[in-house]
Amino acid sequence: MSEGSSLVTAALLGRCPRCGKGKLFKGLLDIRPRCEVCDLDLSAHDAGDGPAVAGIFVIGAIAVGLALWVDAHYRPPLWVHAVVWPMVILPLSVGTMRLAKAALVALQWRHRQNTG
Repeated sequence: MSEGSSLVTAALLGRCPRCGKGKLFKGLLDIRPRCEVCDLDLSAHDAGDGPAVAGIFVIGAIAVGLALWVDAHYRPPLWVHAVVWPMVILPLSVGTMRLAKAALVALQWRHRQNTG
């Protein structure tokens, strides 16, 4: 697997940063301990709180802006906001966290590979 765009592709698809074939996640947001294809040890790669912060800042800012715009233009009842926005925010937040987590693991792998 070549370096450049392959790490981006691996992050977008949630694949192993080394082979690009094995699944990076077991479940929704948990990183597998090892790649099932190339046996890369993924247990040392930790994304920390970065993906959660990305979700909070990016999705939160977009959702608040959209909620204010919808409220100003359409004036829906409060219950509509209470039903609609969680259905929009939760999947976008999980998707953002998965993407950010996969990207951080791929970048950690690339940095560790090039330095040691």
